[in-house]
Amino acid sequence: MMKKTTSLLIAALAVAPLAHAAEGGFVGGLMYAATDPVTFVAFLCMVTFLLIAARMGAFKTILGGLDTRASNIRKELEEAASLREQAAEALALAERRAQDADKEAEAIIDQAKRDAKAMLEEARRDLAEKISRREAQAAARITRAETEATSEVRRAAADAATAAARRILSEQTSVDQFEAAARDIERALS
Repeated sequence: MMKKTTSLLIAALAVAPLAHAAEGGFVGGLMYAATDPVTFVAFLCMVTFLLIAARMGAFKTILGGLDTRASNIRKELEEAASLREQAAEALALAERRAQDADKEAEAIIDQAKRDAKAMLEEARRDLAEKISRREAQAAARITRAETEATSEVRRAAADAATAAARRILSEQTSVDQFEAAARDIERALS
């Protein structure tokens, strides 16, 4: 089979240059390869090498490797697209969570402000109640002190009247004593 292919190739190389000898280019180069013995031997060696490589399956292996590589690249691209989609979904989820967290934080801040206002109002009410109780206690103390002071003044006046009456009684023994005692009481009370 190899001999048949080689002989066909040689025949094609021999006939083609003759038909297009005047044109030059690729055909002219083949003509030169057919006429120059060194180039012709190198060409035959190259063709023989390619035929041996084809017979041993080198082209199939190379093409299969390229197909495998292309298939792997295709799979990697699909994986990358899938990972990109997953990343986009994860990013969207993270953004939604961040927005939810912001909303929750705002709700917590608003609730804290309402709680602080309520605590402030309660503290004001408690303070007002304490102040009113203290004022009531102070008023009660003042009233007690006034009552005690009035009682003291009355006792002192009564004691002074009693002392004045004793003194007058011991010094005088008439109706003038009564009038003098009444004057002493008036002086002591005023």
